[in-house]
Amino acid sequence: MADTTIQRPIPRSTGESLPVIGLGTWQTFDVGKGQSGREPLKAVLGDFVRLHGKVIDSSPMYGNSESVVGDLAVELGVQKQLFLATKVWTSDRDAGVRQMEESFRRLRTQVMDLMQVHNLVDWQTHLATLKRWKEQGKVRYIGVTHYTASAYDQLARVLETEDLDFVQLNYSIVERDAERRLLSLAADKRIAVLVNRPFAAGGLFSRLHSKPLPPWAKEIGCASWAQFLLKFVISHPAVTCAIPATSKVQHLTDNMGAGVGTLPDAAMRERMARYVTEL
Repeated sequence: MADTTIQRPIPRSTGESLPVIGLGTWQTFDVGKGQSGREPLKAVLGDFVRLHGKVIDSSPMYGNSESVVGDLAVELGVQKQLFLATKVWTSDRDAGVRQMEESFRRLRTQVMDLMQVHNLVDWQTHLATLKRWKEQGKVRYIGVTHYTASAYDQLARVLETEDLDFVQLNYSIVERDAERRLLSLAADKRIAVLVNRPFAAGGLFSRLHSKPLPPWAKEIGCASWAQFLLKFVISHPAVTCAIPATSKVQHLTDNMGAGVGTLPDAAMRERMARYVTEL
């Protein structure tokens, strides 16, 4: 898979690229310290790296997820192979600094690859801190996030006025609001795009699981609905990486399969969206 893993450049980097399929941790990595809860996640993280994944995204609002990622990465010896992304999710400068420093401790890192302002909470305050930290080398990239289309107007204003490296937003084959403005804006501003909710919070699977994949899905190398839905997302030229969450190795392997081989062109993307809409 190494030779065919699709990567996209971080627009504002000096040549750094990321594999187009990453790993989210919302709900899935929020477990305790017991071996029974952590061993399946250790297998997931190990296979993620083995299959050439890099971007793993977390947040203080995801319970124990940051600590679990940090501990397991140390146990597996894969820290240097990961691109660690997390968020600040609080108000007030000092509270934000304390929370972010705790994220460094929990993720067991001295330098954070990407720190994002979660859901734009007190974003002006935290971006001021993050710009200083970026200059100091404490964080490599900075960005903002949201997960709902109702925030897109505000998100667009932030992208237009701030000097950002990344934006994280929701986008799926049935949630395409980001196409109206944000994805093109991100491309114009040379901002990398992480996609959350590529499966529309999993709701698509309950709708599609009993339906057949179209025969022409083979033309773009799709062997499952997960690959079909992910290939739609990552084939948009503005998207850098999708971050589906899972706690199961079989789902992780399936998801990673979307990041190899052929991606649909514009005509195929519309065919895919039309097929799902009509089911």
